[in-house]
Amino acid sequence: MFNINVRPPIYDPEAVQWMRDELTYTGFKELLNPAAVEEYLTDTTKGTVLVLVNSVCGCAAGSARPGINLALQHRVIPDHYVTVFAGMERDAVDKARELIGKNVPPSSPSLALFKDGKPVYFVPRYEFEGRSPSQIADLLIEAFDELCTKEGPSISPEEFAKLEYTKACGSKIPKLN
Repeated sequence: MFNINVRPPIYDPEAVQWMRDELTYTGFKELLNPAAVEEYLTDTTKGTVLVLVNSVCGCAAGSARPGINLALQHRVIPDHYVTVFAGMERDAVDKARELIGKNVPPSSPSLALFKDGKPVYFVPRYEFEGRSPSQIADLLIEAFDELCTKEGPSISPEEFAKLEYTKACGSKIPKLN
């Protein structure tokens, strides 16, 4: 049955799959609808939750994903790490942005840390732009050390070494008709 309350994706799902895979490989859980977002980003989830608003934006997201994954190799990491995808599961993204805060303008990619259901840290797109993955990791590691307690890394160093990122700057992903 077709649900008219769900907005369709803007991009071809096959064309963005590699952007999803770069995150799920390191343990990210994809939140595909508002109910899943609500479950993770409210006070029902204890501890810290990193939420990434993933994006097709070439340069910013192309550095953000590797930088965030590198940060998750640190000795201290968030209890949970989840992602919503801008332009894809649009209703889930709207719900995440609502919970991040009304005073935070929409930004993708962007990242927020929640602690016991409350947003406590935010990185907008402009803070990813022009930074290398290692600079992004350093920024996040500082926040992890301050706000998180779970022992890292998210995956073993051996498995992490196998992760290959697609090199892309500038988005050439066609929108769906």
